[in-house]
Amino acid sequence: MHPVLSVFLKEFRENLRERRTVFSALVVGPLLGPLLFALAIGTTLRSQESGSERRIVAAVVHPQRAPNLLAFLKQYGVDARPADYDEAAARAAVRAQRETLVLEVPGSFGAHLAQGVPAALVLYADTSDPQAQRAAATVRALLREYSQQLARLRLSARGMEPLLLSPLVVQDVDVATPAGRSALLLGALSYLLLLAMLTGGMYLAIDATAGERERGTLEPLLTLPLPRAWLMYGKLLATCAYMLLSLSICVCAFAVVLRFTGLERFGMSVNLGPWVALRIVLYCLPLVPAGAALMTIVAAGTRSYREAQTWIGLVLLLPTLPLVFAAARGLKPSLPLMAVPSLSQHFLIGSLLREEPLPAGWIALSALATAVVAAALVGIAGRLYRRESLLG
Repeated sequence: MHPVLSVFLKEFRENLRERRTVFSALVVGPLLGPLLFALAIGTTLRSQESGSERRIVAAVVHPQRAPNLLAFLKQYGVDARPADYDEAAARAAVRAQRETLVLEVPGSFGAHLAQGVPAALVLYADTSDPQAQRAAATVRALLREYSQQLARLRLSARGMEPLLLSPLVVQDVDVATPAGRSALLLGALSYLLLLAMLTGGMYLAIDATAGERERGTLEPLLTLPLPRAWLMYGKLLATCAYMLLSLSICVCAFAVVLRFTGLERFGMSVNLGPWVALRIVLYCLPLVPAGAALMTIVAAGTRSYREAQTWIGLVLLLPTLPLVFAAARGLKPSLPLMAVPSLSQHFLIGSLLREEPLPAGWIALSALATAVVAAALVGIAGRLYRRESLLG
């Protein structure tokens, strides 16, 4: 057997004996992340569903001044109840969340309507509360509709065509597919996959340098009669194996738990079958050696296992920075961006979830660019064991 494979098998078996490490790398990260993600999506969807069915309660100051308006609001599900507030009391009631909305009808409301001039209404709402914000938006839309009805009635009374108020009619046509709609909610999936993949090999990457040095086994290891780079390559191979396992488990967990989120009730679907899951793993495969080598290089520059954990915890954020930048700038897939590692994988995963395949040349560029970066990092990591300064 080649010495690199011997080192790989030794490291792989020894890490299996570390139950806490295996539990953290292959169970907690790959399984807990998808479960929490699916739970968050399910909770959000149920909250939106219950919010759409919940009646809106609004406190109305001086309701006797606008009986027709209150009847209109009640017709569309707004529970308007009388209240006696001045301006300060209305603000305080909404701010203290004793009231969701307070609608004040001024004394000039009826007179202004009779004169055909704009009649003012005052709506108090706390926009920092999502539920109150949604309720206020609904009430504002109803008030606009009531205003348009009054305008049409005034035109009819003057012998004019009410359609003059609607010079344009917009017909909305939604061309989004069910998979495309779900991609809006599943945008963070690539972040979680990358983090799960990196945490799966983090402990082995630290152990390859800082761990061996701290246990005092690094110097005897370097005296073995074989090229030192082979030792590092064997350890990197074991790290890659655990990263690939963690990635595969995480993808499979997402494929299972997302089936129970109830996206179908909202016109969405999850395009994450076995073939799509396999393609996600293949697309992320070039990132595995790149991440393993990067973590190993960072760990080699530390003095202790604990210090290595601290620095690698920061390094784990590095592959996600292009994803955050792309989300903030609203970047779309393009040929130049497919040469950026981690960002190109993010675009590829998103295209699979939306059922919008990218050109084969773009996929090849993503794999090639990431593989070149991975080869460079692996080459640097392979030279680490040649440095005597690694002994500390």
